[in-house]
Amino acid sequence: MKFDTPAIANPIDKLKVIGQPTDRIDGKFKTTGTAPYAYERHDVAPGQAYGFIVGSAIAKGRVDTIDLKDARAAPGVVDILSTLDMPPLPLGPMNFANLFGGPDIQHYHQAIAIVVAESFEQARAAAALVKVDYVRSDGRFDLAAEASNAKPADERSGIKRVGDFESAFAAAPVKIDAHYTTPDETHAMMEPHASIASWAGDKLTLWTSNQMIAWSKGAIAKMLNLAPENVRLDSPYIGGGFGGKLFIRSDAVLAALAAKAVARPVKVALSRPLMANNTTHRPATRQRIRIGCSPEGKITAIAHESLSGNLPGGSPEPATQQTELLYAGENRLTALNLATLDLPEGHAMRAPGEAPGLMALEIAIDEMAEKLGMDPVQFRILNDTQVDPANPQRRFSQRQLVECLGTGAEKFGWDRRNAKPAAVRDGRWLVGMGVAAGFRNNLLTRSAARVRLDAQGIVTVETDMTDIGTGSYTIIAQTAAEMMGITLDQVVVKLGDSDFPASAGSGGQWGANNATAGVYAACVKLREAVAQQLGFNATDAQFSNGQVRSGNRTAQLADAARNGELVAEDFIEYGNLDKQYQQSTFAGHFVEVAVDGFTGETRIRRMLAVCAAGRILNPKAARSQVIGAMTMGVGAALMEELAVDKRFGFFVNHDLASYEVPVHADIPHQEVIFLDEVDPISSPMKAKGVGELGLCGVGAAVANAIYNATGVRVRDYPITLDKHLDRLPQPV
Repeated sequence: MKFDTPAIANPIDKLKVIGQPTDRIDGKFKTTGTAPYAYERHDVAPGQAYGFIVGSAIAKGRVDTIDLKDARAAPGVVDILSTLDMPPLPLGPMNFANLFGGPDIQHYHQAIAIVVAESFEQARAAAALVKVDYVRSDGRFDLAAEASNAKPADERSGIKRVGDFESAFAAAPVKIDAHYTTPDETHAMMEPHASIASWAGDKLTLWTSNQMIAWSKGAIAKMLNLAPENVRLDSPYIGGGFGGKLFIRSDAVLAALAAKAVARPVKVALSRPLMANNTTHRPATRQRIRIGCSPEGKITAIAHESLSGNLPGGSPEPATQQTELLYAGENRLTALNLATLDLPEGHAMRAPGEAPGLMALEIAIDEMAEKLGMDPVQFRILNDTQVDPANPQRRFSQRQLVECLGTGAEKFGWDRRNAKPAAVRDGRWLVGMGVAAGFRNNLLTRSAARVRLDAQGIVTVETDMTDIGTGSYTIIAQTAAEMMGITLDQVVVKLGDSDFPASAGSGGQWGANNATAGVYAACVKLREAVAQQLGFNATDAQFSNGQVRSGNRTAQLADAARNGELVAEDFIEYGNLDKQYQQSTFAGHFVEVAVDGFTGETRIRRMLAVCAAGRILNPKAARSQVIGAMTMGVGAALMEELAVDKRFGFFVNHDLASYEVPVHADIPHQEVIFLDEVDPISSPMKAKGVGELGLCGVGAAVANAIYNATGVRVRDYPITLDKHLDRLPQPV
């Protein structure tokens, strides 16, 4: 199905199943421990051996020798593969760090060996006996020190200009010029990267934990020089990803290599230190923001420059992308600069770009509002734009940022905020409120599905879409039920298998809208097949309550399959509507904090997110996504930071004991409001994404609330108490 004109009225608009706050289908399996996660697939292949990966103890240099004698003699060891046994594997289409092979070391904990044994404990014990001699080289591990050697990113994502920023900024009567930093962060999902590999001749099956099945099938085929049809990935349940499982990692590759070598299935799970250092992370940024305004508060010039680092061949963290579209202003400059670092690979983490970019931009917006003597909500509203600032002929398909901010201010009691910093006390606590805008683009990508109708009236959906805890099973079932006029318990959803049609996958908050649109397209074909089988006119057939009606005739849906199962398959692909219209999602984030006047400890008291993100397919699941994102935003603001050992080039706090994330006691009740919005320009579902929008802006809202509470402006995340303790106002 080609989607190249705005959606008109369609079966989804009935909202009998879609749009309802439905319990998640997968919930009962997860809460009873019966959901099959990758490492626990004991039943899929007999005789599974255990693999344990040895990571490099240096960050830069090469492996000179590897002594495996003692390790091979350890109890239970089946075999050991070392990186010296083969040349470097080809890189996958979206990888730029070597996953295995050859002597050269690009980063700390790069995989250099895998020990295969009869048990996990035996494999781990033998791995400790592997002796490695290295030739260490000097590495580049300090982003600040490498700033002078950074280079602009490529033309597509590097320097972008609109108007004459320099002249407009110089002439602006009110201006700010400030620097902000965000640290390296790790995904810290609950389930580790894990895979079980099994070969049948030249055919490889991987039961793995992966967000993007079609991407990763192609990547593993390229890396191992296999025909794509000889690779199968299966990932029905994923215990969190946050972008860390978008791409094939060493667990999958080494499980496959080891299984081939020992001629039996091998299972591999990465240890926590390898998850931080061997996979990917969100790179640190150093950002500069300049804003010039008229005395009345109109932005006349805005510039956002960001520096991040990565391995050779890597990409910058796109921290400036929201600044191109969020606020008006005729004169604009954005620039991405990239330094070469010998740290582990920097790549996508939930809301790549906008998450760290808004952490800086939305503090700067507050700083400018204060300098103008304006309320920060009103300053944002004043500088709203309904068009792409770089191309005023291109309007937003939907843009309710003003409504998000206005509704949020009213519901949160923003009028009770004292604009004077450090003016509100509650005993020993300094209390303040903060606000920030949220922004994330709506991304469109082809997505396919197959649907089946059997003689019992059961509709089965098959697509390689994944569920990373987002509720994909449920919204896909809701879509099929709405389209076919049946109840939710008459739908079976099968996900995560590369033998199924290739979907959008889970990432970039594109999954829900595109994957359900693909199911919509397949159901349109199934409706046509049903109508034809029943002798109805497909154009006016109505599907409701398990029946099909056309004119004066009515038949049971199941009757269409009485002579055999009906199968339909299709995909959604998009025309150029996203070129004609800017498609984005918006939020207003409001936070109240209390800071202990003696210790500097920050406590979150209240949080509110107001979101405009097209049709909300399942408000219950969507709220869960947003409050999870809000929690992640609190972590980014107050505690999350990968500490870099700048001598030896590794992340020191590479486990869940020392990499701090929020726990239940850190988070109060959170409120989420979804504005009534449909976007017919987005897809037939008239939906957009929301899972990453809920994170975008939260960190800055926390930072702005801390400033309002204390009068101390901290521009370096995370805002730990040591950064403001000595500047807190004296107790009364």
